[in-house]
Amino acid sequence: MSTSLLLVDDDRTFSSLAASMLSQEGFRVRVARSLHETRVALAAEAPDLVVLDRRLPDGDGLVFLPELRAQLPTTVVLMVTAHGDIESAVEAIRAGARDYLSKPVEIDDLVMRARRAASDLQLQERLRQAESVLEGRHRLAESRSPVMQRTLQMLERIATTPRSPVLLLGETGTGKAVLARHLYALRQKQGAFVQINCAALPDTMMESELFGHERGAFTDAKTARRGLVELASDGLLFLDEVGELPLALQAKLLTFLDKGAFRRLGGMTELTSTARIVAATNKDLEAEVAAGRFREDLLFRLSVFRVDVPPLRERREDVLPLARTLVQELCSELGRRPVPFSPAAEERLVSYPFPGNVRELRNVLERALVLEVGPALELQSLAKGGGAPAPADPNAFSVSGPPRPLDEVERLYVRHVLEQLGGRRVEAAKALGLSYPTFLRRLEEASSSE
Repeated sequence: MSTSLLLVDDDRTFSSLAASMLSQEGFRVRVARSLHETRVALAAEAPDLVVLDRRLPDGDGLVFLPELRAQLPTTVVLMVTAHGDIESAVEAIRAGARDYLSKPVEIDDLVMRARRAASDLQLQERLRQAESVLEGRHRLAESRSPVMQRTLQMLERIATTPRSPVLLLGETGTGKAVLARHLYALRQKQGAFVQINCAALPDTMMESELFGHERGAFTDAKTARRGLVELASDGLLFLDEVGELPLALQAKLLTFLDKGAFRRLGGMTELTSTARIVAATNKDLEAEVAAGRFREDLLFRLSVFRVDVPPLRERREDVLPLARTLVQELCSELGRRPVPFSPAAEERLVSYPFPGNVRELRNVLERALVLEVGPALELQSLAKGGGAPAPADPNAFSVSGPPRPLDEVERLYVRHVLEQLGGRRVEAAKALGLSYPTFLRRLEEASSSE
């Protein structure tokens, strides 16, 4: 959906030209040439963005700004001030304007600032939508387990210190992201909850994503962009899989944790943010430090509060209540009435070890709700597992037949990893801990040996 923009300016030549250029950029533009026309336009439709001139025939735009902000608190305002009127510009920012432009206004500058504001609005909307989905889908179920209750009590104490970093450690699927959101929810009147998976983006994009970039910082940087650190100011930034951060970026993150300050990629100005950093990983970070892949000083800084998240097998009292909560959520998503568990299914849930933890439990339940048609869930897929060790992972790497030379096994494993990652060579090289040229050489050796 295009961004709606109200241009308030009594200069007919400028407003017509600016409206034409902004329309070509995809904005839905309306023009008002007085405060009276502005009030009429605002009553008809609330715009996403207002470009507001100060000198208008029937009043001062700066005096009108508080009224506008009170009426439409989420609308972004760009204030137009006289050339060199720094005092008015500062006053406008204090009154709630996002940015200001000085006359004579350059059309290109106006378009660039409007695009940047629209980009921020779209990103904030995506964050709100994602937050709404997560709040509905990943509520923290009440725990009966003493070990989990201790973890939750610790988070309640941590919530009283809004800036201190938190490190969540635990196996994959234990619900570290849910606990990060729970920590966020324990505080009222704060900024956004922002989440990023550090393993999901290439190293070249990670710095821009976290800290933003200035216009021209790289080839496609046509406008400046705020990073997640800025967007999460006064809120919480959750760094999932923090062990995957490249070393160079680890240093920049450490600087931010120490000072609350950072620079955008390609920028010279030092900016600040009050975002709380909560990091999570299933890696042994001490081992990563010993291997030279993770900075020891960053580990110390992140570990101001270290929270070990217990696996599901260590809190079996929670399995059945958690399963019932998940079934209710899944039935709501699938448009089904809630389905009970049979007595046999409850026994299977309690005895199964769930090596994939809460994530595996959710997947098992979702599969059962789709495939089982009876009045109660039987969870036949768990019948063979029982209390025995989990069945072998079909994606696991194995070599059959007689023993083989180690170099041949390594070549086979390179091909296996590449297949598991859908042929994405850069990601496969990263997963194997190899440089890209070395990975290509190993891959060529594997192909030539076939």
